[in-house]
Amino acid sequence: MNEIVRKDAVRPAFDIKDYLRLDLMPHFMCPGCGHGIALRALLWATHELGIEKNQLAVVSGIGCSGRVGAYIDANTYHTTHGRPLAFATGLKLARPDLKVIVITGDGDCLAIGGNHLIHACRRNLDITCLMLNNEVYGMTGGQVSPTTSVNRLTTTTPAGNCEPTFDACKLAEAAGASFVGREVTRQAPALKNLIRAAMEHDGFSFVEVMSDCTEIYGRKNDLGESPEMILSQKADMRPEAFGNVADQPFRPNRLVTGVLAKQERPEYGRTYRARAALERAKKGR
Repeated sequence: MNEIVRKDAVRPAFDIKDYLRLDLMPHFMCPGCGHGIALRALLWATHELGIEKNQLAVVSGIGCSGRVGAYIDANTYHTTHGRPLAFATGLKLARPDLKVIVITGDGDCLAIGGNHLIHACRRNLDITCLMLNNEVYGMTGGQVSPTTSVNRLTTTTPAGNCEPTFDACKLAEAAGASFVGREVTRQAPALKNLIRAAMEHDGFSFVEVMSDCTEIYGRKNDLGESPEMILSQKADMRPEAFGNVADQPFRPNRLVTGVLAKQERPEYGRTYRARAALERAKKGR
């Protein structure tokens, strides 16, 4: 296990204020946004693992998800659109002593950043990637994203989205991610436990967090207020809700949560450093 994670550390009770930059409050997130729950789950897991603030590095991209990292009182890095995994790769190789977390969104990670995700999965560097999936570009106007459900309305699909939905977890597993999981924000303790397991994993871990965009996505599609959208996550997890695809035009596949894939593979950073040390030894350095 990575020495950064100290499971035997004696910790006081979790207080989220201990991990936030309170001078940046109030936060920018809309009422009912699921990203706040995801942030709490991440900091809760960090607290349980005993990771000190100076050992935690959070890298984020552009979008609502990208703004989340700014509130964490640790080493934070706000990068360009679609590139947080590329920046995080360089950071982790240069500073293997840090616990590196990437917070990204469905558009940031799967559209402009899709190629970086594939190769991060393939390399298996010890990074935890949290993809907050609210099915839309929420911050920049409500455009369609790679995970927008079929028939949903967005500013760029006024007649309804006709593109098939991208399954990020299947992509991550196929590309070689050694830990893949998914959870909904409605299940906050389960989400915390999944993020903790991902952070403890030695290798690249990918966690899709099913979040809700109440103001931009929810209103346009008449999905109700935050409580209604949260409760719909529970409905999506019921297998009996998906007996007839014709009756379920938006999500014809059951939403499976928890750890979806896990395997032991050589961690790229150690392999890279061992290869470099061998080359230096050959040259007598």
